[in-house]
Amino acid sequence: MNHSTELSPSEEMAPEEFDGGTAVVCVILGLSFLVGAPGNLLVIWTILRHVKQRSHTVVLILHLAAADLLVLITLPVWIYSLANSWVFGEASCKAMVFMINACMYSSVFLITLMSVERFLAVRYPFASAGWKRKKALNKVLLTLWTAAFLFSIPVIPTQVVEAESGEEQCLYRLYTSVTQELVCVLLETLVGYILPFSILVVCYGCLCSRITQMNFKSKRKSTVLIASVVIVFGICWTPHHIGNVLSLIILAIEESSAATLESVRTTMTFIAGAMVFISSTVNPILYMFAARTFRSSLRDTGIQKLFRHISSTSPGEGNREVSFVSKRQSNQTNSSQCVLESKDQIDILMKMCENNTS
Repeated sequence: MNHSTELSPSEEMAPEEFDGGTAVVCVILGLSFLVGAPGNLLVIWTILRHVKQRSHTVVLILHLAAADLLVLITLPVWIYSLANSWVFGEASCKAMVFMINACMYSSVFLITLMSVERFLAVRYPFASAGWKRKKALNKVLLTLWTAAFLFSIPVIPTQVVEAESGEEQCLYRLYTSVTQELVCVLLETLVGYILPFSILVVCYGCLCSRITQMNFKSKRKSTVLIASVVIVFGICWTPHHIGNVLSLIILAIEESSAATLESVRTTMTFIAGAMVFISSTVNPILYMFAARTFRSSLRDTGIQKLFRHISSTSPGEGNREVSFVSKRQSNQTNSSQCVLESKDQIDILMKMCENNTS
């Protein structure tokens, strides 16, 4: 039986022998909790309380904030376990890491869906409006969350509590064979990173030229905001998946060469683990920056107007733009007809006056 161990994505930052490193990690996690938890709560409360007509994009932002919040509320437990030891039992360890992995999958799926929706809204507005009328979003979200939980199932049998320097920690995955480790790591890397980000690159590659050509500034702002969410998510999760790729390489090469790569991967785990939690903190900050130009009164905050603005530029806005142009054209046509009619009437009066004088 091959007892291969790997640091879990929830707690890649193992305390190891460095008290200084552990302290830095605890500070980063503490700041992530203090900033991210209230920030995501504010996003959820603002959308539920103040945005009555929610577009697809705003609903996806709502679910993304909920997924991030579920990750962040586990941070006090991880901080305590890093500073002391894991005292909550193996069942709690499996449950918490399972939830974090499910939220990881759901986040990347939501961001991918958000980008595809934005791509359709910009390139094919009438098709996206038809998708909205079919009210398929709830079914898509149910499928998305179900898939996220299903892809997280491998965590349950592999996540374990093991002794680290005499103290138990919920840090490791225990694989029974090389094949099991290979399948689990490949699944997480392909489904949680490579495939979604391939879709993202295609979507935003096609949108790059369109973003600068958009006549409606509000739609351009919404697209740039979502693109920034995608970029930040990619930056924050790339170190973790680089660690997964190194794990695959270590499995494939000889033992002598694997030792160096293993030390590199172990060093990366401090950075990767912190970035995983930072990714759940950054989105509300992005929304706040984007909302600075939307504040118009003390009662109507910028972030409220931001989400209402996003709703007004979601699928279906193409219809509104076309109808606006049509109305303007029809108004111009009506006015021109009135001018012509008035000119004809003047000509008739002039002729009548000429006949009378004669």
